[in-house]
This record gives sequence, structure tokens and C-alpha cells, in this order.
Amino acid sequence: MDAPAADAAPIRIVLADDHAVVRRGLELLLGAEGGFEVVASVGDVEAAIRTTRGHKPNVLVLDLNMPGGSSLEAIPTILEASPDTSIVVLTMQNEPAFARQALASGALAYVLKEAADDELVEAVRRAAAGQTYLNPQLGARIAAEPPPSGPPDDLTEREVEVLRMIALGHTNAEIAAGLFLSIRTVESHRAHIQQKLRRSSRADLVRYALDHGLVEH
Repeated sequence: MDAPAADAAPIRIVLADDHAVVRRGLELLLGAEGGFEVVASVGDVEAAIRTTRGHKPNVLVLDLNMPGGSSLEAIPTILEASPDTSIVVLTMQNEPAFARQALASGALAYVLKEAADDELVEAVRRAAAGQTYLNPQLGARIAAEPPPSGPPDDLTEREVEVLRMIALGHTNAEIAAGLFLSIRTVESHRAHIQQKLRRSSRADLVRYALDHGLVEH
């Protein structure tokens, strides 16, 4: 892809990885290209959410394995906080299931750390332009594998767990304690469930769970 024009505004980037040496390496890699500005560098999921909300970068480069919760589950929260930020997942996880979930959650690019030197710059540029990027080898594996027969209506596995507990009568606080999540995260999951299922009342959610065999009558 062509380099940006000299007078073009730089692509503003937040880096989120729990290894400081990795973050420093990424800064050097991106800084060597020109046209990029790393505005913040953080090491856990909560900081990634908070910093993205504060800086509103063009791109968030997000590691999947960080302390403070699930990066995959945080993607919708991050995009709610900063809708104009594009997310590039940079990870060691080379399983198609992780890539599928990341892209389904709203990430635009999925890059393997082992290929970062060759692929990250292009992935960041594409994501900043609203385009997708997927590691080619991983893309070939995804194309060769049939899509999994997962939960209904594009619910994630965690959303199914939350829905099941809602249907069993648990409060948000009880669900949070049972799944080791924050109440805010449970509320976010609940909002996504209601949006995906187009059902807002608890009674409607219970009926859905019963109809789809998520809980027993």
C-alpha cells in the first residue's frame, strides 16, 4: 500500500500489550514507517478501554492475552467508547476460532505476532481506512474450515452464559460473581444480548432461552 502523503495527518495509535518490550518494539516498528503517531501505550484490558476512550485514536493495536479481563469480550465495549477507532488484534493465537470471534466482535484486522514485522504496518493502514486485514495463512485455514455450529443469533459463548443465568433468575450482581466479571461487564453483555435478540424485557429473554433449549422447562 502506498505511503501516506507528507502533509497528511498521522494515524494516531494506542498500543495495548502486557509486555513492555513488545510495546517498545511496536513503537519502533511503526515509527520507522512515518505517518504514524503512537499516542499511548498500555498493558491491561481496563487501561486499553480507558485510554481509547480518552484519546479516541484512529487505531487500537490490541493483544488478546492481557491481565484485567478478556480482550475479545472488551472489543464491543471499546467500540462503544470510541466508535471511530479501528481495532487491529495482534496476537500469538493462530486458531481460526479466535480470529472469527475477534472479527465478529468488531475488530477490522487480525495479525499474528510472528508476522508483525511484515504485516502490522499494512494492517494498521488498512484498518485506519476502514478496511479489513487478516493474516493470509489464517485466512486460508478459515476458508477451508466449515463455520462452527455455535450459539444462536450470533451470541458469543459468554453471552449465552449470561442469558442462561438471566433466565434462571439471577441478578446482574449474582451473574457477575458467578462468572467472575464486573457488574458493568454483565450490563454490557446484557445490552448486547437484548440488541442481538431484539428482546428487551426479562420475560422475553426467559422465553427465548426456553425456546432454544438454553435452560430446561
